[in-house]
Amino acid sequence: MKRTIFNYVQQDLEQKIVLITGPRQAGKTTLSKSLSVDFDYFNYDLAAHRLALKEMSWDRHKSLVIFDELHKMHQWKRWLKGIYDTEGVRPRILVTGSAKLNTYQKMGDSLAGRYFQYRLHPVDLKEAKQIYSKEEAFERLWHCSGFPEPFLKGEPSYYKRWRRSHIDIILRQDILDLQSIRDIKSIEDLIILLYANVGSPVSYANLGRTLEKDAKTIKRWLQLLEDLYIVFKVTPYSKHIGRSILKEPKYYFYDFVQITNNNGIKLENLVAAAIMKELHHIEDIHGATGSLFFVRTKEGHEIDFLVVIDDKPCCLIEIKWADDTPHKNFRYFDQHLPKVKKIQLVKEIKREKTYPDGLEIRSVLDWLVNIDFSEFVISSS
Repeated sequence: MKRTIFNYVQQDLEQKIVLITGPRQAGKTTLSKSLSVDFDYFNYDLAAHRLALKEMSWDRHKSLVIFDELHKMHQWKRWLKGIYDTEGVRPRILVTGSAKLNTYQKMGDSLAGRYFQYRLHPVDLKEAKQIYSKEEAFERLWHCSGFPEPFLKGEPSYYKRWRRSHIDIILRQDILDLQSIRDIKSIEDLIILLYANVGSPVSYANLGRTLEKDAKTIKRWLQLLEDLYIVFKVTPYSKHIGRSILKEPKYYFYDFVQITNNNGIKLENLVAAAIMKELHHIEDIHGATGSLFFVRTKEGHEIDFLVVIDDKPCCLIEIKWADDTPHKNFRYFDQHLPKVKKIQLVKEIKREKTYPDGLEIRSVLDWLVNIDFSEFVISSS
């Protein structure tokens, strides 16, 4: 299965350092090694590879050199800048990492003007349509996640075994690489609490009381989970909307399979992950700024998602499992966001519909297979 960013990365490697970040085991190393049959590969987690990097002794006759988890190196940006400034991109240089690259301290000199960055998400329906029907792809996502290894295996029991080691590596290795946190059990408990509250605004103070920690610690831990691509945050949108709530965000997971208490909420998370992936795509490919919000007033009027591109509200999206009756809150928010596209996505849908006011009732599977916000990039430029 060819990843969406493959051609773009291939093209950019000719002129810049390329940085690829994303969740652990989302396919970064596999993608990197598929870009060339003639590459040299170094993983900073391996002692022998660290020595080679210190000596700068890779094969310069190769067409590509891959530095995996390089961001764990002290002054890694300064080191990389030195290579670029003295040797250029021959061989081509690809750097991958399972944490946001701005999270590591002591980063040294800036790489400004020397790199392009991509974010590689787990597989979604849009990518999976290359090899599976939309129905088969959805079942695999639903039961096995979009992480390539369990997704391609397609067995829920295999996913459960895979996830045990996946989350253990994140908790025992990645978190400790970022911060000297010893209370791993409380972070595990925080993840469990977040899974139980997907789709609901989160209070740092309430989480703190439950875990017997102060709100500042909870906020720091949540930022850590974001930096490691375990969760992503969706904040309330307040511009142009009177009496909107201003503070409490929602958190969604890159691995949504663990949401077992509510199919509607699980579907909401699956859609949120696909939208965030597409927004990151238009940022990384087109240079636009994409943001995902929810809208909610103090009176309780709410729509699940609002897509904003280059500060322009573009699309209101409501997720339903089986209800194809137009959501009443579309009409309420229409007076505040009159030119915004309105879409209600339904899993168990009998037929798609459109209404005179522009509201669309769409199959969530069909919409996700073809998700594309590029029309808004053009109109907002």
